[in-house]
Amino acid sequence: MQQYEPEPLSPAQLAAMRRSLSNGRGALSRRSLLRAGTGGALAVGGVGALSACGIPPAASSGGTENSTDYSKKEKTVNFSNWTEYMDVSDDGKSRPTLEAFEKRTGIKVKYTEDINDNIEFFGKIKPQLAAGQDTGRDLICVTDWLAARLIRFGWVQKLDQSNLPHAFANLSTQFRSPDWDPGRAHSYPWQGIPAVIAYNIKATDGKKVTSVSQLLDDSSLKGRVSFLTEMRDTVGLTLLDMGKDPGKFTDDDYDAAIARLQKAVDKKQIRRFTGNDYINDLDKGNIAACVAWAGDVAAMQADNPDIRYHIPDSGYMISSDNLLIPNKARHKTNAERLIDYYYELPVAAEVAAWINYVCPVEGVRDELVKIDPELGNNVLIVPDKAMASKSHAFRSLSNKEETAYEEKFAKLIGA
Repeated sequence: MQQYEPEPLSPAQLAAMRRSLSNGRGALSRRSLLRAGTGGALAVGGVGALSACGIPPAASSGGTENSTDYSKKEKTVNFSNWTEYMDVSDDGKSRPTLEAFEKRTGIKVKYTEDINDNIEFFGKIKPQLAAGQDTGRDLICVTDWLAARLIRFGWVQKLDQSNLPHAFANLSTQFRSPDWDPGRAHSYPWQGIPAVIAYNIKATDGKKVTSVSQLLDDSSLKGRVSFLTEMRDTVGLTLLDMGKDPGKFTDDDYDAAIARLQKAVDKKQIRRFTGNDYINDLDKGNIAACVAWAGDVAAMQADNPDIRYHIPDSGYMISSDNLLIPNKARHKTNAERLIDYYYELPVAAEVAAWINYVCPVEGVRDELVKIDPELGNNVLIVPDKAMASKSHAFRSLSNKEETAYEEKFAKLIGA
């Protein structure tokens, strides 16, 4: 199989990326930083932390706690999202796509950037959800593992697909039917987050780094390799390198992947496990190669032409942040209209141009090219078929599996 090796960014692409870094989602790579903190928290003690929140046993399928929908009487929708995760005007005083939605529909959006961490946010909404009460939010955006948990507990509503014609038609194939929400009955992705291999070509003396095997076994990289504290990305990529499917693996497969990583730790091949604090070390060459989030890599390339990335032949991991409607939300139809609005191609392109993560909307490339040709042709934002075909998602876990797997991973990374 021919390796997928992207070309280095052209001067025009670098200029476009610098514009994004100045005005867009990549400005401080905040979403990645927050994700890194969340991954670390989950690896270190997330299962215990969630258990400490008093989570009950998993309920039957979600969407059973519908409430009266006041959407017709109350032209409003309350949307909770991560910080720096929505397009903003050049002067920073408005959110153009949200304002356009309000003008078109007459629905006022109360947009709150109150999600800083999945576990922390879960702690905010858990008491109301567990008690069958309104959280005060009509639409939330959480990472896939937490979305899966909320669906499993029956704490989010089933979506009315008749209110989601654009979303249903334009959802990218690679996000269409995760095992934790078949057919996207309860959720639609906001953005995708790929985990790939990154390396500093100067630090590797011109050598390309193209596989997890190379990270784990190439003696020239000894002590200059890092993996992520996000279990699903690190173990998932290792499983792929072993010829295993992260969507179908067994307990034995997981243990074999952990053992393989442990061997690399023991022989000091792996320098450390990180959140996105690998950025400075990779930039300086202290880390020669690592597992990285693609959004970080794209941002780094704007300032350091020695930073490269590679999609392994075995594939790469992708997770997502997802839009869901909590139980007892007062404005379900309004929330569904807002979800669907962000799957209209011109609107999706506006957001993608600002955020620079993987856009989950099929066909957005042509619209994005109209805004900025270089961004529209960046496979880290709009994966081409070759890249999309290599994406894999980590399968959903039972409560028992999650506890066991996280404990083993925490031991591996020294947490």
